[in-house]
Amino acid sequence: MTTIEPPTQRLCGAMPEHRRLLTESADYRQARAELETATIELEALEAVSTEIIHIPVVVHVVARTDAENISDAQVHSQIEVLNRDFRATNDDIDRVPEVFKDRIGDALVQFSLATVDPDGQPTSGITRTSTTRTSFNSDNKIKFTARGGIDAWPADKYLNVWVGLLGGGLLGYAQFPGGPAETDGVVITHTAFGTTGTAKQPFHLGRTATHEIGHYLNLFHIWGDDGSGCGGTDEVSDTPNQGSENVGKPAFPHVSCNNAPHGDLFMDYMDYTDDDSMMMFTAGQVSRMRACLDTARATLVAAGSTGVGAGSPTS
Repeated sequence: MTTIEPPTQRLCGAMPEHRRLLTESADYRQARAELETATIELEALEAVSTEIIHIPVVVHVVARTDAENISDAQVHSQIEVLNRDFRATNDDIDRVPEVFKDRIGDALVQFSLATVDPDGQPTSGITRTSTTRTSFNSDNKIKFTARGGIDAWPADKYLNVWVGLLGGGLLGYAQFPGGPAETDGVVITHTAFGTTGTAKQPFHLGRTATHEIGHYLNLFHIWGDDGSGCGGTDEVSDTPNQGSENVGKPAFPHVSCNNAPHGDLFMDYMDYTDDDSMMMFTAGQVSRMRACLDTARATLVAAGSTGVGAGSPTS
């Protein structure tokens, strides 16, 4: 049996999934257009909400081996990372270059493992499923019991996170808001999840989940996914235009697309750098995420305020 080695360079499958849905689903195209229109309107009116939002999370661990069946502690370590990263309280945020510090945004979002399951019963917020599949990819099979994974909990009440062994060098992928409920959520390979257990360098600080949940909350990659053409956009005004993704551990400044002297915002969570080289969202990205939470993800926000994720967020 071929051994799947942990990835050494970031690869995210969110955009291929986004493009597939745009091609195949008229409902998705309409939902995406409506969300973009609403986002523009809310931001123009400065009407994006500013209260702290609590998001209930269910982590579906899908495992064939003992190593893949990650511990509760590893799951909790990931929730802790999310709560630091989305509140801009992460220890490494002081490494953001001085010229970009005034762009740092606090999303005012906190995550907690669900305390009530879809049947109204107490839960740890962690499910465990044994599988015979040697690995998964970006085809969503991990999201269905009949395909070797586990079915989603209702996507209007829970952020579904699937954790398993992904092949093809894939670290994770997310579904943008507006897609089918049964596949809504994010998927992370177990060696890039949390900060302990099976988490492996250079993706050992939980930033893959931060990146993918950024997509789940309607953020695009920071370079606009146009290759190195300098013509793409992430629809956020305070992220510099940059040519293609940055990988590894870039040195500041890294100049592209005539963005001298400060160059790319490669320390942003929506680039492709290693976990220890990404450490911020911008205020503009926060505004875009908040617009999503006020509209396409509003039922999730309501669920978080009414007991589904009633436990105190880990911080």
